[in-house]
Amino acid sequence: MSDETHADGMHLTVLLSCTRRGARLARLLTVAELASRGLPTDTAAHVVGELAANAALHGRVPGRSFRLRASCPVPGSLRIEVTDALGERAPRPATLPVGPDAESGRGLLLVEALAERWGVTHGPFPCKTVWAEVALVGVSPQRRLVEAPYGRRTNCP
Repeated sequence: MSDETHADGMHLTVLLSCTRRGARLARLLTVAELASRGLPTDTAAHVVGELAANAALHGRVPGRSFRLRASCPVPGSLRIEVTDALGERAPRPATLPVGPDAESGRGLLLVEALAERWGVTHGPFPCKTVWAEVALVGVSPQRRLVEAPYGRRTNCP
């Protein structure tokens, strides 16, 4: 069986607390799901970890969760979506160099480097979804930020 066959029908959706523990659990659940299907886990673990950590740190609203979705919409590709309830704080990749001693500011640079493409979808109010698509087999030479139209395919957690 090829990797595409193992990924066929994969769909993971879970609400998690908007905490460091929730971000860690998002990464662990994604790795466990991919490993159970015999799929590579390293790149997905890094991307999920960064997106979930950003949701917990920058998208936290007291009493609200964040949603992790991971699915394989096309063979050989994993789509990761993290939805939080703080839509007015859309992420942007760092434009200024981060100092060598800085403890933050590199997360989206890692996502940009590891993902085939990534972007932000706003809505429904007050939510936003940060998504990334990761190759499960091979690496595509094109990586880019994609602006998605307002309100596309998300529900607020």
